[in-house]
Formats: sequence, structure tokens, C-alpha cells
Amino acid sequence: MIDFQKKTLSNGLTVIVHEDTSTPMAAVNVLYRVGARNEDYDHTGFAHLFEHLMFGGSVNIPSYDEPVQLAGGENNAFTNNDYTNYYLALPKENLETALWLESDRMLSLAFNEHSLDVQRKVVVEEFAQRYLNQPYGDIWLLLRPLAYERHPYRWATIGRDIEHIRQASMEQVRAFFDRYYKPNNAILSIAGDLRAERVFEWVEKWFGDIPAGRPVQDDIPQEPEQTAPRRLEVHRPVPASVIYIAFHTGPRRSREVTVCDVISDLLSNGTSSRLYQRLVKESPLFSNVNAYISGDVDPGLFIVTGHVMPDVPLDEAEQALWQELERMKNETVGEYELEKVKNKFEANNVFGEINVLNKAMNLAYFEMLGDAAWINSEVEEHNSVTTDEIRSTAQRIFRPENSSTLRYVADPSAAPTASDEA
Repeated sequence: MIDFQKKTLSNGLTVIVHEDTSTPMAAVNVLYRVGARNEDYDHTGFAHLFEHLMFGGSVNIPSYDEPVQLAGGENNAFTNNDYTNYYLALPKENLETALWLESDRMLSLAFNEHSLDVQRKVVVEEFAQRYLNQPYGDIWLLLRPLAYERHPYRWATIGRDIEHIRQASMEQVRAFFDRYYKPNNAILSIAGDLRAERVFEWVEKWFGDIPAGRPVQDDIPQEPEQTAPRRLEVHRPVPASVIYIAFHTGPRRSREVTVCDVISDLLSNGTSSRLYQRLVKESPLFSNVNAYISGDVDPGLFIVTGHVMPDVPLDEAEQALWQELERMKNETVGEYELEKVKNKFEANNVFGEINVLNKAMNLAYFEMLGDAAWINSEVEEHNSVTTDEIRSTAQRIFRPENSSTLRYVADPSAAPTASDEA
């Protein structure tokens, strides 16, 4: 059980404090409710660009990293389709340094053309290195627009077209910051051996005077129900062919996704899982297989994928994946098998909660989903999943008309090719 206290400042900033006496460190996490899903179709990649810009100096602090290092801390950030997250850990005695840093860049970045130009080039180079110039790098640039037709999940956080970042103007960047990087669109979570009342006083001191922004009410297009299978095959000079099959599921906080998470563990969590035992060990059609949920805030995807062994026909490999899904639809999962994956989930959850930074991150994440208290119900929800729910959910999800299949064919003669979306 993770105990916490929560307050909302007058400017709308949500503040969560967890008192953890087991560590001399303090963790500070700032989550902004903005990701790729909030972007416009013709101006994508801005949420990820801001992940970089936020380290370029703020109105009163020219360098973010230097004070963190002097305070004995470490920091980083990440962006996904749903939110942008900034986090740091440092000795608890230096907590105010972290609050000073985070409040100043929430107040205002030091916008200038040089910083914007540098970060534009960094993002463009990252796009080339991570998505275009390494094996399998463009898979999600292909799979997302295959699975989604309307929802912004159809582009990756790097953006739909890298030209959107190359051409990003200072006016556009400022407008994005003014819309999303405001206290009423943020969640600040702090964990460490600190008294909550004192932490709330410090937060009020450093964040209380930052003006609130206008309420964010983005009109995000919802994805219509898929009614026919979709397929795409591409040829690339990669070591092995890969098959991806994506199925639409519910939103992150739905019961359906909880059940799907259990199903994914039954299929591929460890060497005793179904896909590994049957398709890697017993009938070596794949060198590795995996099944997982995307875990998106809005209705997301259940992914089944595998690297096909040399000389195995792709049709045979794909059919084998479907056979395992059909078994999940038609056969009742054994109680021992189900208990095993539930126990593993609980063990991983408990182990993850040992880390003070993980607790700060997860508290902010569940608050973004709707209630930080959900952090304490995840294990119980997983443990309550029944065999009947697994079978009925599999029948509802694993339908051909709900599938999008990408066949990424190993072809030594194929030239490296940028994604159609790039």
C-alpha cells in the first residue's frame, strides 16, 4: 500500500506527496498532460520537441543540468502519445533545488532562435538514427497508420512528418508551451523521507505564483470500429522477417485492458509461456515471440509479434500465431497457469514499488488516468480476472476483422526505404 497526500494549488497544479522513510533520496516527477494525441495532423512532433526544449534553459536558469549535478542528482524525461514526463532524483536535503528548477521552466522557457534551431536538428537526427537508419526502425511508422485511420495514435511521438519539426516556427513553439505547459495541466508528485506538510509549503513557495493557463479541452478524433482486416507487406534488408498483428482494445482504465494484460502474460511472459513453448521450443517457427498491450489512455492495441526463423514460410508462421489465439478463444485456461502469471505480476509490482522514483512516477501516472489511488488497486484488479473473462475477451478481441497485420519481410536485395509516413 502506497500512502500519499494530495492537494491542488489555486493555479490548478495537482500536488501528490508520498512519505518514504526507507531512502535518503527524494524523487520529483512532473507530468504534463500533453502527448502526440494532442497534436494537429499538420503539426506533429511538438510534444517530443518540447521534451528537448525544456532542457535548454529557463527564464532565470540558463542551464538545467548543471544545478542538478551540483545537487547530487540525476534527471531525464520521456514523451509518449498521451503525456510528457520529467523526473529527477537527488538527496532529500536538496529537494528545494529540484522545485526551483521545475518551477522556473514551468514559469517560462528561455525561448530563442538558437535553442530552437539546435533542438530541431537534434530531433531530426534522432528521427534518422532511431527510425530510418537502423533495422526494424520504421515498423511503428508503418503499423500505426495501418491500425488507426482517424485517431492521433496513427503517428508516433517523433511525428508524422519530420518536416513539421524542420519548419516549426518560434510562434508555433510559444503557442504550444502557453497552451500545455501550465500548472493546471500538470501533476507534480514527490516521494522521499520528507514530511508532507513541509513539502506542500515548499511547493506553494515555488509554484504558487505561476499563472494558470486556459483549461485544455482538445477535440481528439475517436477511432471508428474496424470492420475489415488490414494488411501491409514491406521488404527491408534486415536479418529476419517479422510479423506484427495488432488488435484494437479498450482504453487503459477499462476492464477489457486489464484482462488483455493477463492474456498477454499467458501468451508470452517468460519461457514457460504459451507462445514460447509452442512456437519457439516445440515447433521452432520463430526465434522469439511477444504479446503485449500498448496501454494507451484512449482505446489502444493488443500486439502479437514474432521474428520468423530462416526458411519458414511467412504464411505458416502467421497461421501458427492465429492458432494460438484461437486456443485462447476456445479453451479454458487452467487455474495453475492463470495463478502463475498473476503471482508474477504481483511480484513485479511489489519489486517496482521499492524504488522511490518509480513510486513518484506511478502516482503521477495514475492521477493522470483519473485517480492516484488506483496505484493500490492494480494487483487486486489483475488477481480478480477469471477464466471466463479471458475466454470472452479473447473472442471479442482476436477477430480477423479487428486485426491489422504487418509483414516485414527480410530481403537482402531491398534498398533501405523510409516509411510512407516519413
